[in-house]
This record gives sequence, structure tokens and C-alpha cells, in this order.
Amino acid sequence: MKKIVALLLVLALAVAFAGCGSKPQKEIKSVDDLKGAVIGVQLGTTGDIYASDYEKEGSTIERYNKGTGAILALTQGKVDCVVIDNEPAKAFVAANKGLKILEEEFANEDYAICMAKDKADLLAEFNTALAELKKDGVIAQIVSNYIGDDTKGTCPYVSPEGVDTSKGELHMATNAFFEPYEFYTGKKIVGIDAEIAQAICDKLGYKLVIDDMDFDSIITAVQEGKADFGMAGMTVTDERKEKINFTDSYATGIQVIIVKE
Repeated sequence: MKKIVALLLVLALAVAFAGCGSKPQKEIKSVDDLKGAVIGVQLGTTGDIYASDYEKEGSTIERYNKGTGAILALTQGKVDCVVIDNEPAKAFVAANKGLKILEEEFANEDYAICMAKDKADLLAEFNTALAELKKDGVIAQIVSNYIGDDTKGTCPYVSPEGVDTSKGELHMATNAFFEPYEFYTGKKIVGIDAEIAQAICDKLGYKLVIDDMDFDSIITAVQEGKADFGMAGMTVTDERKEKINFTDSYATGIQVIIVKE
């Protein structure tokens, strides 16, 4: 009887501890190593779209509502790498010891503002404003306030005194967890996209209201008229163009791969 009890105890312990060890992470040294890897991405982003192509190569895509969730999964060994935009990647790596960005780029992309297909007039207004802001160097100033070493943090965009907002409110849908494009400072959403949107609204006579939501809800919000435009480091893709329209590009983004050192 004692032997039977002892045997049952051993079997119970074996079941209890089965799977307690974590699966070794696959070493990712280049884009080619993504085949068969477990890849962390932010749901609905370009990284998600591009990484999804690797599912047919045997890769597993783990999707998170925020980039921070994907990074946490990487540090915990739940994913082999994270695919995300280069600028947020820099911030994540700086804040998390033991992570690095691979030198090889994953993809290049153009960022633009999205609008519903029935807002052709507003789209034309935005394109005109963007062209003027580029010509006047305002876009470059805003970008350099967040990216680069020479002027970073020293030249924020400031709305002109007595700016006209007589045309009413424009609601911008974003996901404010994509530093430096949009992120929180206290309770305020700041970043490259927030400042460019403010500059456009100042020029056109609108009051900007920024609505924070999950990234994969932005296009739906724009389509359904819950937001006037979407701006969240959003890449122009053929798939998205079937649902919404895009302004001219205002920035070029690079998708990179984050791994453990």
C-alpha cells in the first residue's frame, strides 16, 4: 500500500511540474531567422501586417494591444523577438536593459493621415496644409524635437497667438503608446503626430481634440465618423486604402526587430 501511495505521489508531482520549464527562445540574428519564430507585435500595426506573412513559414504571431505588452513578453521569454517601428523601439530598448535592435531593417514605410472616403474636401485641406508646413520647415522642426541629438526636446511646436478655431472641433483618433509619435506626458498626449495635427488644425482654423483608443479601432472609428481623421504612425498599405483614404505622407518609418542581447 505504501508503495502504491508513493508511486501516486511521484506521478502527481510529475504532472504538477510538467511544463514548468520555459521553452528556449530562438536566437534571431537576421530577418531570415524569423521563419518558425514566435514574433511579438502590436495588434493592427504595420509590424503585425508584415510579420503575418511569416505565419505561412511556420512562425507564430503573438499580438498585444500595446507595444509595451510585446516588450514585456520578450523580457519574459514568451516571444523570440518583437517587430515594431524604429523610434518606439529605441525608447523600449533604452528603458529595458538586456534588449537590442538588430542592425538589419525589417521594412520601410510611409506614414500618412487616414480619413473616411466621404471626406474628400477635408483631405484636400489637409494635403494643402501639409505641403505648406513642409515648405515652411515646421514638419522638420516638429520631427527634430523628438528625433535626433542636435535639437531633440528644444524646439516644440507652439500654436500661434490668437489662433482661429472658428471652424469647430476635429477629432483625431490615435493610440497614445507609440513614442515618439504619440504618448502621454502626465494626462496630455504629446509627440510628433500630436504636434503635426495641431499645426494642421491651427492653419485650417479647427480646434484639435485627440481621442486615445486601441490601434486596431482607429480605422473603424474613422469609417464610422466617430473620428474625423486617424493619425498614429499609420502606414499606407493597399489593404487599408480599400477602406479609407490617406493624405500625402508626412514621415518615413522603419520597422525593426528587437531581441534579447
